[in-house]
Amino acid sequence: MTLGQCFRTQRIKTTNICIGIVLVILMFSTSGWEGKGSLTTVLFLMGTVMVGIATVGRLWCSIYISGYKNDQLITVGPYSISRNPLYFFSLLGSIGLGMDTETLIIPFVAALGFLIYYPSVIEQEENKLQKLHGEAFDAYCKTTPKFWPAFSKLKEPETYTVKPAEFRRRLFDSLWFVWGIGILEMIEGLHENGVLVTLFKLY
Repeated sequence: MTLGQCFRTQRIKTTNICIGIVLVILMFSTSGWEGKGSLTTVLFLMGTVMVGIATVGRLWCSIYISGYKNDQLITVGPYSISRNPLYFFSLLGSIGLGMDTETLIIPFVAALGFLIYYPSVIEQEENKLQKLHGEAFDAYCKTTPKFWPAFSKLKEPETYTVKPAEFRRRLFDSLWFVWGIGILEMIEGLHENGVLVTLFKLY
C-alpha cells in the first residue's frame, strides 16, 4: 500500500491528526494582525459566515445521504447541484474556521491541504459508486458537476424519507465547525488571561 492509499483509507484519522497539530500550534501562538486595524474583525466575521453556510450545507447533505450512501444513488437535493457537496461544504467550513483564527496562513494551509489530499479521496469514492451503480452513475456524471455546485440544477422532491438514527449520528459530525469556533475563542481567552504563553505569532 502506497502512502497516498494509506491516507485515503485512514481519512478520518489523518484529518483528526492534522486538526490536533493545528490546535497545538494555536495554543502557543496568537494572531500577528491583532491591534493592526480591522483585519482581524473582518477575518473573523467572514470566517463565521462561511462556517454557518458550511454547517447548514452539511446538515442538508446529511438529510439526503444518511442511511442511503451505499444502498442507492442519491441525485436530488444537494446531490443534484454537485456530486460531492459534502466535501464542498467541508472545504468552505475548513477555510472559514481557519479565518476565525484571525490569521491568513491557517486558512491558506487548510485550503492547500484539502486541495492536495481530498481529490484522490473523491476519485476513490466515485470509482466505488461507478462499480455499484454503473450506467446510472455515468449518466449522473454527465449532468452534475463533480465538485463546485451549479445551483441552477437544483432538484428537490416534495417529500423525502429520512432515517432518524443515521441522521442523528451525522448531525453531530455536521456541528463540529460550530464547536470549532468555540474552541478557538476559548484558546484566545486563555491567551488573554495569561494561562497560555505566546511563543510566536501567525500572520
